[in-house]
Amino acid sequence: MSPPGLGILVTAASKHGSTHEIAAALARALTQSAAAGRAGLTATWLPAENRPDPSACDAVVLGSAVYAGSWLPAARDLATAHAAVLRDRPLWLFSSGPIGVPPFPPDEPDSVGALRAMLGPRGHRVFPGRLDRSRLTFGERAMVTAMRAPIGDFRDWAAVAAWAEEIADEIAADISTTPLASAD
Repeated sequence: MSPPGLGILVTAASKHGSTHEIAAALARALTQSAAAGRAGLTATWLPAENRPDPSACDAVVLGSAVYAGSWLPAARDLATAHAAVLRDRPLWLFSSGPIGVPPFPPDEPDSVGALRAMLGPRGHRVFPGRLDRSRLTFGERAMVTAMRAPIGDFRDWAAVAAWAEEIADEIAADISTTPLASAD
């Protein structure tokens, strides 16, 4: 890992904007964390749909909204296209989608197991999502009605910020153990 001044890419795929909002909150919390101040961490958030290149970043947080048990194609495609780069960096994955209390669906997304095996991330978090009928297509509204899915915003902003702190602390600890970082 390189010396202080690390750049963290936070990127996610979103269908109706909720997961993009989680990714933006993660990037803000990473940059504003106590560890960021100590270690010179900065985080940038970019939509996965824009196909950001993670090769210029020192660490990556990659996420996706989950539909029908799977990550969106933009996030899966980014992971596949940049698998070698992502395996070579500190990487965390997150999924957004369960709604209600208790969360529905309760299981980890189907596609995450394959992504974990391919990329070797340090961790994966599942965050509750938001279901806003006004943002859904006709077909999505019909499916939500048939499934009796709960409507509302179930995102846990405190959990998002706490996870960002954990990530920043882990990166800062990595920096403190490198010869270049300890030479000053």
